[in-house]
Amino acid sequence: MSSGETTITDGTTVAGQRTVADRSAVTGERADLLESLARHRFFLRHTVQGLTDEQAARRTTVSALCLGGLIKHVAGTEREWADFIVDGPSVMPAWNDPATYEEHANDFTMLPGETLAGYLAHYEEVARHTDELVRTLPDLDAAHPLPEAPWFEPGATWSARRVLLHIIAETAQHAGHADILREALDGQKTMG
Repeated sequence: MSSGETTITDGTTVAGQRTVADRSAVTGERADLLESLARHRFFLRHTVQGLTDEQAARRTTVSALCLGGLIKHVAGTEREWADFIVDGPSVMPAWNDPATYEEHANDFTMLPGETLAGYLAHYEEVARHTDELVRTLPDLDAAHPLPEAPWFEPGATWSARRVLLHIIAETAQHAGHADILREALDGQKTMG
């Protein structure tokens, strides 16, 4: 690894703003999925570099979002969807239960006793698990019916591939949110 590169996970490095995946383990579509996951995770984690727990918990816009809460939410969401790939809709929250909505709202905040370092360590563990799924799933076309939720079409199914694309989109979207929150906090930008 050359000077200026940072290891993300499992042989993936960041050189400047670009990610380079270790393609010796997987090729083609799976390598592309791993590289996209690594790139967007890097951008999200980059937004919290050097922050204290107090800074990570601070709301910097009119939104209830905070940087630590975004890391917590993305890690939890990725874990749920990775579990869905393996076990189907039974592992997903029951959206007809009001407690689920309260728990979901807490995903975006830092609760007492929670730390940014703890969130990042959990996210790293979740990322390793998801990456291993990408490498080892026998079939990316294997599908499960989606759980019942107001935002899913009744009777729809998602393949493992579709779930992984959703995880990438979710991570990228929240990395953008995090960039805005960080810039409002102290002016730091991920890019530019």
